[in-house]
Amino acid sequence: MNELQGTNVAMVLAGNFEDVEAIDPKKYLEERGAKVTVIGLEMGKIEGKKGGSLDADTTFEKVKVGDFDALIIPGGGAPENLRIHDNAVQFTRDFAESGKPVAAICHGAQLLISADVIRNKTITCVSKIRDDVKNAGANYVDEALVTDGNFITSRVPGDIDVFNKAIADSLAKVAVGDAVGD
Repeated sequence: MNELQGTNVAMVLAGNFEDVEAIDPKKYLEERGAKVTVIGLEMGKIEGKKGGSLDADTTFEKVKVGDFDALIIPGGGAPENLRIHDNAVQFTRDFAESGKPVAAICHGAQLLISADVIRNKTITCVSKIRDDVKNAGANYVDEALVTDGNFITSRVPGDIDVFNKAIADSLAKVAVGDAVGD
């Protein structure tokens, strides 16, 4: 399965991420031919909250939105750790404003809130931050998957299958567009 061959995905990550919300989408997309680049605050191993880990391939200082076709923001404690870093917030804001797919699960919406990009959007997230989402001007709904414009959002690890498929579907449109343009 290489339907996503030639697509590049940015995954922003910091310590204490929800393991399955980063490791699963990365594996799922790579199995379909996408390249997933983990962007961290610094190079090296990033520890998940349940014992897993991923290595940062690069840092925010070395990337630009134009290098990627989609952005994934896993949950857990990572978004809270990223949202206090201006370069992570700016990258997220620029990505959201580019119109390219932005996928956030669980606490991932915290980074979207700090980037101030969800006003007047309908999204979902873990219920613990639904008031924060509403206060940021978004319409919160409690559903496994919500897409609104270029935003793809899910609530919790139990939604990972529909989340992964939605990201792959949005990337498949990019891959087809690239193939047509060749």
